[in-house]
Amino acid sequence: MIAYHASHEQFSPRDLLRFAKLAERAGFEAIHSSDHFHPWSERQGQSGFSFAWLGAAMQATHVPFGMICAPGPRYHPTLIAQACATLQQMFPRRLWVTLGSGEALNEVITGSSWPDKQTRNERLLEAATIIRRLFTGEEVSHEGHFVTHKAKLYSLPGTPPGLLGAALSPETAALHGRWADGLLTTGHDPAAVGKIVQAFRDNGGAGKPIYLKFQLSYARDQAVAEDEAYDQWRNNVLPREMLATLQYVSDFDVAGQAVTREDLRRQLPISNDVAFFQARINEYQSVGCDHIILHNVNRCQEEFMKDFGRVVLKANLQVT
Repeated sequence: MIAYHASHEQFSPRDLLRFAKLAERAGFEAIHSSDHFHPWSERQGQSGFSFAWLGAAMQATHVPFGMICAPGPRYHPTLIAQACATLQQMFPRRLWVTLGSGEALNEVITGSSWPDKQTRNERLLEAATIIRRLFTGEEVSHEGHFVTHKAKLYSLPGTPPGLLGAALSPETAALHGRWADGLLTTGHDPAAVGKIVQAFRDNGGAGKPIYLKFQLSYARDQAVAEDEAYDQWRNNVLPREMLATLQYVSDFDVAGQAVTREDLRRQLPISNDVAFFQARINEYQSVGCDHIILHNVNRCQEEFMKDFGRVVLKANLQVT
């Protein structure tokens, strides 16, 4: 499966609704939604509410949808469970949700302190357990990182949404293998991605689907692909720990000033050649990635969908 990534940080909900319909017409087999309260940069300048958008986008299309969100101060797990159950009931078997440990950028708005990675992982596992129990129709009471008192979902789908775990390291992937229905990861080096996939499979994830979010910059003009990537995505190649712990959009823009164009090229594939990206997709598939989510990080979305629809999506359908 090849999916289109709807980046709420970069585009308005209205534009993303149009892009979702265009992506389906171009041949993308699914849509994947981000979920942020703040964008990564003032230059991106958007951040719509993904759960509201998903209802409209799923009504306007026919393909499956995935989304990633983080249980924490902003989203209590009971809220995530109710939102996802509602979407899945309206659009049966069309939703999967990935749980991540989150970023301070989206969570400190509540006034809560930002915990260390171990605590965030513990919180994530606890939230996943609560959500799964709620999906069964059970009345749930719980005390821990989250407090839940006699919570029960009354509007349930026939089949609950798939519940995936997000991981950027083998260590986190190994933790997810024991509870998640699948794994979502990202990365530019296929060998490193393969290690994350293997860690998940070796620790309870054997036979479960692997999703890869492939971040790239494609435009028909190479200079546009490079300039747009630098404008829109240079903050996102900062070190992983900074991405998780910087608290404000202004912090990211200040830190991003130190990122050079060469830094960006080392971590983000940039090209005007569709065949270049098809070869990289083949590499990801060879290390075990079953489903590829394509995120074109620049603003040239329509030509990206048209060109990849003619080459990449057609090739993928022939293989499958």
